[in-house]
Amino acid sequence: MSHPPVQPARSTTRPVLGLFDSGLGGLSVLKAARAHLPQADMLYVADSGFAPYGERDEDFIVQRSQIISRFLLAQGAQALVVACNTATAAAVRQLRAEHPGVPIVGVEPGVKPAVAQSRNARVGVLATPRTLQSEKFRALVSSHAQGAHLVLQPCPGLAREIERGELDTPALRELVARFCEPLKAQQVDTVVLGCTHYPFVAPLIQEALGPQVTLLDTADAVARQAARLLSANQADAGTPTATTLRLWSSGHAQHLAEVTQQWLGLSATSLELPRD
Repeated sequence: MSHPPVQPARSTTRPVLGLFDSGLGGLSVLKAARAHLPQADMLYVADSGFAPYGERDEDFIVQRSQIISRFLLAQGAQALVVACNTATAAAVRQLRAEHPGVPIVGVEPGVKPAVAQSRNARVGVLATPRTLQSEKFRALVSSHAQGAHLVLQPCPGLAREIERGELDTPALRELVARFCEPLKAQQVDTVVLGCTHYPFVAPLIQEALGPQVTLLDTADAVARQAARLLSANQADAGTPTATTLRLWSSGHAQHLAEVTQQWLGLSATSLELPRD
């Protein structure tokens, strides 16, 4: 069944930004987006009933991304952030083709800035297996590695463990230590957090790698780009009023609300994502 493209209206009210992730990881991007768009309403979907995307096949990820994007636009989103590295790699091209009038920002591992700031041209990338296997990531490396030695470390199971909501458990520490060991062995000095879940366990990653290693997260850069694009679609709305945050989950809605409060200090009701 084909779906007509959605054209966002040029709004004279508050801007509305829609974000989605395979689960809770995109909350790291939501946090940055709120800092850069304090006047905007935020809509967030955690597709936790199907998380993590990093262990799904590409066709499934594209289908879920299309369903959620249509839902967010129907809820009034004027721009979208695909707050998931795996979904960006698999689906952002299709989403932009389906909704040509909608500003859509994807998330990708920060290989270029990591290579630029590395002292010894040795850079590690922590990401899901699906992200590292994607054509989009291979193109990113080809364009921006610039002769640096990249250590690509897949982290199966790490996003799933973070989804549980506890950010310092023996299971998490074991996974982080296992995935960081090859990076230490290769003496990287800069490590890219290539999944939006991973910033929430950055203290564990830093502890495992040591203080001499710099961690790089692209959430702030993504938020700045979303703010630029959304502002370009926004007429003068006059005096800003209190903004709202609306949450949906395809998994346990209450868990999403509790984690949002615990991790970000934000109170919001979370609803069950309607079935397509």
